[in-house]
Amino acid sequence: MIRFGHLDIDFDDRVLTPRTWTVRQSEWAAELAAGLPDGPMLELCSGAGQIGLLAAAMTGRRLVCVDANPVACAFARANADRAGLSRLVQVREGSIEQALDPDERYSLVIADPPWVPTAQVGRYPEDPRMAIDGGADGMLVAETCLAATARHLSPGGSAVLQLGTAEQADRLPDMVDGSGLTIREVRDSPGEGVLVHLARAASMAGPDTGYRTA
Repeated sequence: MIRFGHLDIDFDDRVLTPRTWTVRQSEWAAELAAGLPDGPMLELCSGAGQIGLLAAAMTGRRLVCVDANPVACAFARANADRAGLSRLVQVREGSIEQALDPDERYSLVIADPPWVPTAQVGRYPEDPRMAIDGGADGMLVAETCLAATARHLSPGGSAVLQLGTAEQADRLPDMVDGSGLTIREVRDSPGEGVLVHLARAASMAGPDTGYRTA
């Protein structure tokens, strides 16, 4: 178990060990949420759930966590229960494409995809490969997260995406071109990671169902 912000997060070696520096992702998400339209939050590649759960604890917003690893999902549910957040949190096991209905909309998206290039995963033998392998350039799952964000982010909504390097962040303008998303700010913490704030302009409101019945 690890202390993550003010939450106790349980995990084991079958999931990625929570990085305490990523508390900053939760805090930035909570800061942005204060100025966003009403609606739930979505966490993609949620792992043991710590980033989204801390944001939910700070904002009181409903949260949907999505991860393909059943062990990670079990930990996310248990961690939500431990934190007294079960009434706010729904955990869905499966691929991002399978876990979300087409008409679901979220005011805030948090994404922590694997971002280690495949050729470098051997440098981190303590981490489960599934949790860190981001494909040849480290951006494969990030691209999936961006596509899901473009589909499901509400008008006027924001997203906070985690990447590994400034060089990866430099690729984002081309990746979001034509998606309706804009890059608002990039925060680089050398040796730890990069956080990116993306947003969708407020326009004609679409459906904001957000939180389907499990």
